[in-house]
Amino acid sequence: MKVLITGGCGFLGQMIAKAILKRGELRGPDGKSAEVDEIQLFDHLVPVTPFSWVPQEGKGARVTTAAGDISDKATVAALVDRDDVSVFHLASVVSAGGEKDFDMAMRVNLMGGLNILDAARARGSALRLVFSSSLAVFGGPDLPKEVDDWTRHTPQTTYGMTKAFGELAINDYTRKGFIDGRTVRLPTIVIRPGAPNAAASGWASGIFREPLQGKEHVLPVHDGFYMMLLGYRSAFEGFLAVHEADGAAIGPDRTVALPNKAYAVAEMIEALERVAAEDGIKLGPITRKRDESVEAICGSWPLRMDDAKARSLGCPEDTDLDSVIRGFIEDFL
Repeated sequence: MKVLITGGCGFLGQMIAKAILKRGELRGPDGKSAEVDEIQLFDHLVPVTPFSWVPQEGKGARVTTAAGDISDKATVAALVDRDDVSVFHLASVVSAGGEKDFDMAMRVNLMGGLNILDAARARGSALRLVFSSSLAVFGGPDLPKEVDDWTRHTPQTTYGMTKAFGELAINDYTRKGFIDGRTVRLPTIVIRPGAPNAAASGWASGIFREPLQGKEHVLPVHDGFYMMLLGYRSAFEGFLAVHEADGAAIGPDRTVALPNKAYAVAEMIEALERVAAEDGIKLGPITRKRDESVEAICGSWPLRMDDAKARSLGCPEDTDLDSVIRGFIEDFL
């Protein structure tokens, strides 16, 4: 079988691809385990040289990349070129980026998502499609701090609105039998390596990433600010657990909120300093410079999502922040 990952050249896309390579197989449209012989990473930009983790020719699944515009229907249709395809749809304009460029967010997130759904539907095999959603489908001053599967969508960003649309579309395309869709609703994922992106929540990775590398991090929120987090190792394993789950166990609402916990900024810094002291790492400085727009966006999100369904499906949860930080050090530093 083939696995297509949109947004596949990004951090989570690569982590999912590496995990699939290690597994060697996934459940196909018929629900039976099948060998993965191809993994295709689709993105708007792809690297000129192959990723370092891609196996040599003849070892494991063939890994290919494809660059293109997800809002182009013909381009997307050409990617879903087999009946035995599983799709992980991660491609998206992120929160702050969507607020700055409404038209791009609508083109990529909304129209691109519809193109993926329609390409999957056209195969006629009810293939498995895992959509990446976000806690940003919730928001507003009247939102309870803890939400569950029955909490109404009240997004306060264009990004959140497009994710809410995607969740509803996955439910309906599945109800109609067009696809076997599943939605992974993410908390803020940490610690993302590399350069900061345009996400309003990017500081939640930067507060660890830059100081661990001896660099300054400019913190846009106050020390008492809370953010719902999940470590990246638990996140990509959660994607695979949701893909592999029996559809009946997910139920008619195809959304699965991954395990999560809220931490105050002060707790994040304490964990960072504790791990750094134990490992003899000299940290770069954290400079406070509050940004009201960042606080407004991130502060509109809930602090807890009911994750009982995710845990029943075998999605892992973090032990603590210390283990997340240590994982980042082991994997990237």
